[in-house]
Amino acid sequence: MNRVQNIRVQNIQGLLRKIISSVIQPGDVVCDLTAGLGRDTLFLAQEVGEKGVVHAFDIQEIALQETKKLLSSHGLENRVILYQRNHGEVKEIVQEPIRIAMFNLGYLPGHDQEIITQGPSTLAALEGVLDLLLPGGVISMTLYRGHQGGDEEGLMVEEYLSSLNKRKYSVLRGEYINQSKGAPFWIIVQKNKGDSP
Repeated sequence: MNRVQNIRVQNIQGLLRKIISSVIQPGDVVCDLTAGLGRDTLFLAQEVGEKGVVHAFDIQEIALQETKKLLSSHGLENRVILYQRNHGEVKEIVQEPIRIAMFNLGYLPGHDQEIITQGPSTLAALEGVLDLLLPGGVISMTLYRGHQGGDEEGLMVEEYLSSLNKRKYSVLRGEYINQSKGAPFWIIVQKNKGDSP
């Protein structure tokens, strides 16, 4: 039985990973739509086990290099397929049903802040993974508003997700109400059981 323990709500990624850990199963196919520095990719590779597959996307070669290095240091590179592609192209690449999709939107920490995720491609990626998502499967998104373009992308994502059929999907949004308006927020989408991909 999966139990949520030792939650630190000041750590959004840790909180989202607890939720994902309660859903993911060994052997699953999952997606990291924004590989970045590889932390979410590594987490997913650890969770899916030896027979699972992680599809990880990033448009920046440096991000994929960092991700590959992190995976190699843990001996998990054989569980991950890396794509230097826009995450909006996920549906062209991933054909099988997925249990989890993770997004960490914005820019690559410590690198060029002009290269950011964009609302239109993020919506295309969302549409793609929603079509692939298994019943009970989860999409987690962390959205940052502190950079130029972040607010616009967040609004596009919220508008799109708020229009989803409530019988098919449950959509939850969380944020810190005692921090600045630019603080990150998160969204969880779950495909309600009883619906098939």
